[in-house]
Amino acid sequence: MDDIEMESDFEELENAKLGMIEEEVVYPEEFLPTYHSVREGGKLNPTVQVEYNDKSDSLFFNDGVRRIDFILVYEDEEKKEQKDFAKRHQFQRHKRRREYFEASLMSMGMELEAVKSVVDGEIVFVKVHMPWKVLCTYAEVLHIKVPIQPNDMASRPSMWDCISCFTKHFYPNEDLIRKEPEFFTAPFERDRQEYFHIKDKDHFFTPAMRSRMAFYILSSALYEIRGNIKKFGINKLLDSGVYKAAYPLHDCRFNVRSQEEGCPNERLLLFKEWAHPKNFYKVQPLDLIRKYFGEKIGIYFAWLGFYTFMLALAAVVGLGCFFFGYRNQETSTWSKEVCDPEIGGKIVMCPQCDLCTYWMLNSTCDTSKKLCIFDNFGTLVFAVFMSVWVTLFLEFWKRYQAELEYDWDTVEFLEQEEPPRPEYEAKCIYERKNSVTGVKEKVPYTACERCIR
Repeated sequence: MDDIEMESDFEELENAKLGMIEEEVVYPEEFLPTYHSVREGGKLNPTVQVEYNDKSDSLFFNDGVRRIDFILVYEDEEKKEQKDFAKRHQFQRHKRRREYFEASLMSMGMELEAVKSVVDGEIVFVKVHMPWKVLCTYAEVLHIKVPIQPNDMASRPSMWDCISCFTKHFYPNEDLIRKEPEFFTAPFERDRQEYFHIKDKDHFFTPAMRSRMAFYILSSALYEIRGNIKKFGINKLLDSGVYKAAYPLHDCRFNVRSQEEGCPNERLLLFKEWAHPKNFYKVQPLDLIRKYFGEKIGIYFAWLGFYTFMLALAAVVGLGCFFFGYRNQETSTWSKEVCDPEIGGKIVMCPQCDLCTYWMLNSTCDTSKKLCIFDNFGTLVFAVFMSVWVTLFLEFWKRYQAELEYDWDTVEFLEQEEPPRPEYEAKCIYERKNSVTGVKEKVPYTACERCIR
């Protein structure tokens, strides 16, 4: 019955036409299956329990067709409930919340499959899969940019192409990590799927996109309703111990090739050509990092690599100033005057404490020579250099960041791709009609409350 209701809901969604909405407005109930959760007091659909299929490298359900987008881990507390009567109520509450949460996920269109651990029989892994319709819905909600058509614009030649025979040794192996194809992209819209470059629905959304959409749904799903109070979100279930962990899967182990047919083994490639210490001198494969981990992780490592490179330049200048001071410590005017018996040997210094005696200035000859290593004319040059370095670092990073934003098409990332928080959506209990799109939307306050604010 729930499947029939979900199909009818999606048929209604196909006819929805929505434009851009304001930042403080969430999508209407007719758009998101999030709002069509399990009714209070309704029947809960249990998660399907299956046996382990002896495929440790598999990224799919037991049927080998549905891809695993997320994993939920919990401990079966039935045995503990029989032994520990004091915590029986807590274990029952955990089980009740877990069953309601999983039923809410299934009512939102997700598909679940549970399997017990072969190491510890009390640990249960719940596989989460997002069908194509759910992916399309939340790709539009999260404004995920996907390819429209291949980029046919000719790239501008680089100034380093003339010495590529030398610089190729500083880049990852092109036979292992091939250059990612470039596309023109746009935020996904379900009503215009024919305009997007969809060759294979199973691989159209990258694993990073699928994990992001799955986590958004997990953060919005209800696990308990008490009157007008709705409790939701996987984070709260993790904090309260209902689930032990929640995470997406890697495509393989970091140092062993997967035996799964068709597995890209991108994690293994990243380890061999990027994370391994022997590749410390190579340029980072940022396109593959972005594809595997997402834009935020990719831009972080881009910044880290750029920062390390700029620090290396500053370190070269700093070492030059250090060797300059080390070489001139004997010829420094300051150290020569301190060590000279006719100058430093005739200058009597005051005692350094009440019980100390007077001392001669030339007794600090060795100390003054060592001090000249770090306090010399080169130190002044290095200080001026660092003041210029800071400015150049910021300006060059802005330039490099703009280049990455253009290549990755994330110029409007913050404005378009950051959805409303689930905590904010929970407060949206009032309806209003959007004057631009004419669609009813949920807002957290009335018109009078907005004036007061």
